[in-house]
Amino acid sequence: MSVLQELYQTVESRKTERQEGSYTCYLFEKGLDKILKKCGEECTEVIIAAKNGDNKETVLELSDLLYHLTVLMVNEGISWQDVEDELSKRELKTGNLKQFHQVDKNT
Repeated sequence: MSVLQELYQTVESRKTERQEGSYTCYLFEKGLDKILKKCGEECTEVIIAAKNGDNKETVLELSDLLYHLTVLMVNEGISWQDVEDELSKRELKTGNLKQFHQVDKNT
């Protein structure tokens, strides 16, 4: 089992078995808006650390981001297998630079 899968299981258990003083439980209690806010904050911190060329700090911030993304995934019922399956589908695609996840900026 990978570290990310173990993290997922721990986070999942915190959702069902609340523990006093648990930061993970706190995030679940505050709900989706708080979880999303933390994901955004951590993403920004990753960008700043990488921009500053500080690999040690970037690793720390990436770890924080992956933790908060895992909380989001558990909250929304998305597994790491779901993400891996999507990445596997994308791995098979080639020559799709212009087609990769286009966003309608008018919405």
